[in-house]
Amino acid sequence: MLTLVAGGVVFPGLFLLSKNTLQRLPQLRWEEADAVIVSARLVSSVQAVMASTAGYIVSTSCKHIIDDQHWLSSAYTQFAVPYFIYDIYAMFLCHWHKHQVKGHGGDEGEARAPGSTWAVARGYLHKEFLMVLHHAVMVLVCFPLSVVWRQGKGDYFLGCLLMAEVSTPFVCLGKILIQYKQQHTLLHKVNGALMLLSFLCCRVLLFPYLYWAYGRHAGLPLLAVPLALPAHVNLGAALLLAPQLYWFFLICRGACRLFWPRGSPPPSPAPARE
Repeated sequence: MLTLVAGGVVFPGLFLLSKNTLQRLPQLRWEEADAVIVSARLVSSVQAVMASTAGYIVSTSCKHIIDDQHWLSSAYTQFAVPYFIYDIYAMFLCHWHKHQVKGHGGDEGEARAPGSTWAVARGYLHKEFLMVLHHAVMVLVCFPLSVVWRQGKGDYFLGCLLMAEVSTPFVCLGKILIQYKQQHTLLHKVNGALMLLSFLCCRVLLFPYLYWAYGRHAGLPLLAVPLALPAHVNLGAALLLAPQLYWFFLICRGACRLFWPRGSPPPSPAPARE
């Protein structure tokens, strides 16, 4: 319970501290919209670094991938639960401020009509439905399963899953650079390449690796592992992998637009030697 309370204090507190600092520092004096958006990305990046660090410690400490335990696996899982609840609200705040900046809901900067908050909320749920669903599943399904259902087994796999957050800081930085129209910079291109590589390795290829690791432990070839596991385990893995594949597709599409802008086709292959 103490770790849950700590998470409920740390993540919203860090957001408020960052937002107020960006707004009040004499050298910065950012507008609230900019401060909210950057602060939300900062908190997500901090959580990602903490989660991936905890995951690395857990996974490298567990020599036996089924029976070995590490206190961080349970402690950090509980600590991170409030983050997912907070982040749903933080994403809504970002959407709200982007809505204001773009002038949606009113003509020529006019005030929005009463009740437009519901329109913004509907737009937010429509745009971020998959992410909100992902966060809700993490809190309502994955948290109880990892704390109760596992019964202290499989800390190694949980540690590996926590390391999926390695890609999040690159995703957050990319969104900030796009928000401030820095797509032309070298930083954006380097970050885009790192984001693509880290997302592929830590979120997409993670699941085949976990199957391979279990197969190595059980003395099974990779293709035989799904048949040896209970159906609900395979279903859970498929449901976790599905959104990662969708987001990876979006990242690949964005990378194509970044490195091969519309109007300049990809470089043609070198002509074959005669």
